[in-house]
Amino acid sequence: MQGDPEVIEFLNEQLTAELTAINQYFLHAKMQEHYGWTKLAEYTRAESFDEMRHAERLTDRILFLEGLPNYQRLFHVRVGQTLTEMLRADRQIEVEAIDRLKRGVELMRNKGDITSANIFEDILADEEHHIDYLDTQLDLVDKLGESLYIAQQIEQKAPDET
Repeated sequence: MQGDPEVIEFLNEQLTAELTAINQYFLHAKMQEHYGWTKLAEYTRAESFDEMRHAERLTDRILFLEGLPNYQRLFHVRVGQTLTEMLRADRQIEVEAIDRLKRGVELMRNKGDITSANIFEDILADEEHHIDYLDTQLDLVDKLGESLYIAQQIEQKAPDET
């Protein structure tokens, strides 16, 4: 099925955002794991995998519309050096995604591509959930301080659990 070029471009723009988020979240998860923040690392890694599933859905849709998924570009990957910087960087990527997804839904509905709009709405719900989580974590860091927050993220595992 031949898709509308504007819709395909929007799908590719969101694909670029998802690919960027995969990299940013995965790097943050590995850094968090390295620092011993096991619980936070597990959550961040899972978010990276969620973004991968979003990228897969977008890729499938672009191909269905006879477009070419663009895997050659990324937006700027923001690497936090501290816990707060990581959370803020991840929040920023979500803020940008939410804005893009809302604009995309409107364009796609106006173009009559309800399926693409529904995909964007599904992704939007996930991104809104993630930004809510990040806001909660940033509030906790603000209330507890980084040191106490980090202490809550450490989980000791027996050698056979790794």
